[in-house]
Amino acid sequence: MDKKKILILGASGFVGNAIYKELCSYFDTYGTYCSNTSFASNKQFLKYDLQEDDIFRVLEKVHPDVIISALRGNFGAQIQAHQHLMEYLMNSTAKLYFISSANVFDAYSKFPSYEFDKTLSVSVYGRLKIKIENMMMRLPKQKTAILRVPMVFGNTSPRVREIKMNLENHEAIEVFPNLIINVTNDDRLTQQIHYLINRNKTGIFHLGSRDLIHHEEFIRDIIKRMGNYHPLIKRVYTTNEDRYLAALPKDNLLPKNLMVSCQEIIDHHIPVD
Repeated sequence: MDKKKILILGASGFVGNAIYKELCSYFDTYGTYCSNTSFASNKQFLKYDLQEDDIFRVLEKVHPDVIISALRGNFGAQIQAHQHLMEYLMNSTAKLYFISSANVFDAYSKFPSYEFDKTLSVSVYGRLKIKIENMMMRLPKQKTAILRVPMVFGNTSPRVREIKMNLENHEAIEVFPNLIINVTNDDRLTQQIHYLINRNKTGIFHLGSRDLIHHEEFIRDIIKRMGNYHPLIKRVYTTNEDRYLAALPKDNLLPKNLMVSCQEIIDHHIPVD
């Protein structure tokens, strides 16, 4: 059987690179990078500047069966790149897996959100993701998968690195005491994406923990796990009531062994001194 050809847009970023590492042993996997020239010598990586280059050039070079979009950068350029991606998908057999965000629901603060809830966002970032999701929904269902992801943690994640740096420099760590979230990490997220590609799944998936936790409690647990620190905590209140920023899986459930809980993320994937 021919190996599926996979193209990861934004494969030099934290999430994109984690996906590349998970898939490259199993599929013929390509990635794009922009400014990080450490990828230049890797024959599987192509230089692609969101604001300068046309995405068609990369697509024509690779002819992927599956495109995973983990692009970051200028919002206008992202929208244009995805418009071109939609045109390409209409005229090819490729599928698109789009890394979206729990922020597509950030206007709804009173409850967690599920796959088929209506999206509504008050943030520029959330609105960007909604715009791209809406483009995808105009395509045939079997062409696309929307992967909504909550905050991503993990050993080398920017979030965990920042916490570690603040601890070492005795700087305050911001927490949101009233914010209720679900979470994931790079290991579990990439395994889930691997499964979806293997099974040719399409549709909308919420790839976060199946349970919820207060942001402050989660960050304190992570710090406790890292070692015997006495952190400076800066509590940021945006509201007096609890508010949710959580995309929970309900309709499109993955196998039990691919589900994850908040506690597992703290226990298994945080560096211990």
